[in-house]
Amino acid sequence: LSKEFSSASSTTTTTTLGTITSRMARNGNAVMEKNLINHEDLAGDRGMVDDIFDETYREKEGPKPPVIYVWRNIILMSLLHLGAVFALTLIPSAKIQTLAWAVLCFLVSALGITAGSHRLWSHRSYKATLPLRIFLTIANSVAFQNDIYEWVRDHRVHHKFSETDADPHNAMRGFFFSHIGWLLVRKHPDVIEKGQKLDLSDIKADKVVMFQRKYYKPSVVLLCFALPTFVPWYFWDESIVISFFIPAILRYTVGLNATWLVNSAAHMFGNRPYDQNINPRENPLVSLGALGEGFHNYHHTFPYDYSTSEFGWRFNLTTAFIDLMCLLGLASDRKKVSKEVILARKMRTGDGSHKSG
Repeated sequence: LSKEFSSASSTTTTTTLGTITSRMARNGNAVMEKNLINHEDLAGDRGMVDDIFDETYREKEGPKPPVIYVWRNIILMSLLHLGAVFALTLIPSAKIQTLAWAVLCFLVSALGITAGSHRLWSHRSYKATLPLRIFLTIANSVAFQNDIYEWVRDHRVHHKFSETDADPHNAMRGFFFSHIGWLLVRKHPDVIEKGQKLDLSDIKADKVVMFQRKYYKPSVVLLCFALPTFVPWYFWDESIVISFFIPAILRYTVGLNATWLVNSAAHMFGNRPYDQNINPRENPLVSLGALGEGFHNYHHTFPYDYSTSEFGWRFNLTTAFIDLMCLLGLASDRKKVSKEVILARKMRTGDGSHKSG
């Protein structure tokens, strides 16, 4: 596992990141004291190591397993996107309240993924109180991108075996596969095998998460489709067709693609100022659409940072949301990488793009 350096005074936003040991590095008569932060120590501080890349994994030799299409998913995704295209034609006829409601539904659902299943449950990068966990679970069902337990399992496998056969949306298989294709075919056997070996005891111990998993299908019907449709139809007499296709279908489709762009575009387009040896990139456009999840080279370098970026609130509404929750006493213990550690990593493994701003 790689090691990060910081100054002796290095601190985090709200907590010290892991166990720090000191060593001396001599350069002639100059003596520079450096603190060594080990990724395993940082992960141990969160009670997990399963989102840190496994350098020991090797893909199996021989031919790849055959691609098995999941025709149910292919048909449903095709119909969903056709419905979204039809919804676009309805926008000029929609009331302004309906469009505002659709945007609100999008923001809530996005936070259910970004602040919820991603930063809180997958990476344990901060802690949330019961009321906040309940809200994020409800928002996650609005998003309808698999229940939290399954989302976390797949995402930890993605980090631990990134860009290999064991990565659920391996970007080495092309843009289409990493964007949506991975949902249209059977998982590679290595994805299933590695997923079964993960330690998900922390997720199983969360009663809110397991309650959602138990009642996930009815929660999706109610929160992803029924409620977004009902509100504009009932409260301001919007037509039922517009109420269904814009706040429900179009909003849902846009939310899916915003998340998928993190798996596809943010693994292919952009610079790599933190680690040029990995595929994930910095992509501000993806961050704009995915509420801060496009700083992907940073995120895969420092998966334990609650902000997934060194730039705070810039293009990062999720970070602003988590900070607000901390201010309100609903969240705490945000994990943050020090500026010294970030700079040292840029100098050591980055592509040099940080020097040009």
